[in-house]
Amino acid sequence: MSDQSEFFKPAPMEGNGAYNRSSSVQAAGSLPAVRLLERAARAVPLPPAPELLVLADYGSSEGHNSFAPMTAAIAKLRERVGRSRAIFVFHTDLPDNDFTALFQTLGNDSNSYLSTDPAIFAGAIGRSYFVQILPASSVTLGWSAWAIQWLSRVPCAIPDQVQVAYSHDLSARSAFTEQAAEDWRTFLTMRSRELRNGARLVVLTMATDDSGDFGYRPVVDALYATLVDMVDQGLIRQEEFRRMVIPTFGRTRMQFIEPFAKNGDDRIWTEFEANRDAHAFGAQWAAFCRASVFPTLAASLDEARGDARSATFMDQLEAGITARLSAAPVQMTIPLAQMTLLKAIDET
Repeated sequence: MSDQSEFFKPAPMEGNGAYNRSSSVQAAGSLPAVRLLERAARAVPLPPAPELLVLADYGSSEGHNSFAPMTAAIAKLRERVGRSRAIFVFHTDLPDNDFTALFQTLGNDSNSYLSTDPAIFAGAIGRSYFVQILPASSVTLGWSAWAIQWLSRVPCAIPDQVQVAYSHDLSARSAFTEQAAEDWRTFLTMRSRELRNGARLVVLTMATDDSGDFGYRPVVDALYATLVDMVDQGLIRQEEFRRMVIPTFGRTRMQFIEPFAKNGDDRIWTEFEANRDAHAFGAQWAAFCRASVFPTLAASLDEARGDARSATFMDQLEAGITARLSAAPVQMTIPLAQMTLLKAIDET
């Protein structure tokens, strides 16, 4: 396979708290997996004091969506170890993540798990989870939500889409499938090094359902059509558009270890059925896209990321998606996989 790395520039999230403000879909979708995390916290073997009791949050972004799972896990651990034992929570993400927003959220938000428990200590690590992040055999309980669908690299350009799930190009689909398999193996290998014997890791991620559907079709169509319009209007150049790829991949049930694939609930559709506010429907899905994939697309612009043109690009793309989805609201399919991974106890 030829080197296609020129198509991909690792892109941070938009920053300045944008992900925290625009990730309600991710927050709602995480709630069912929080129950798995609670069960894991009740069952996981605990290191004897004074060894460190470590929780790891893999792919934390700006932190707001970590509150519910970390608070739930801490509550179950407190039932077992009491109020005085120190618990360390490490949030990890790429080096370009907005860690300033993370620490401001942890320190200032009234819902933060730090606000009521002085024996909780939080830290952050700016490193990819495709390498070892924490010391060997140090993590008791791990959590990763809406993260591992992101690939470590873009294996090739997608000639007819920005999301490979809806591409008709067989070579692109094959290359993404191979990269996803390699990345999943790497992720599991790195976590196996970090987890203690008997430790548990709860994972929630995008997936494909049993019929092979990745979901999100209306919003992907709206995004792609808006980009085409922006090329036609001269707002972005054709060569920039050709470079735009969303490096996410929905794995199948068989590609996970002990998977729990299940369709997620479309909270935005439920709200629309109640209030019939089509603009709010479109705006919420556009915000979901802005929080998750716009910075990656903006990284393909010729000018430096973070400049005025990048901001204008994201504003106009968000407006276009909002308009398209508001014109014809439709319920989204949201396939998700939930799983609890257990590191076997070494009896030797």
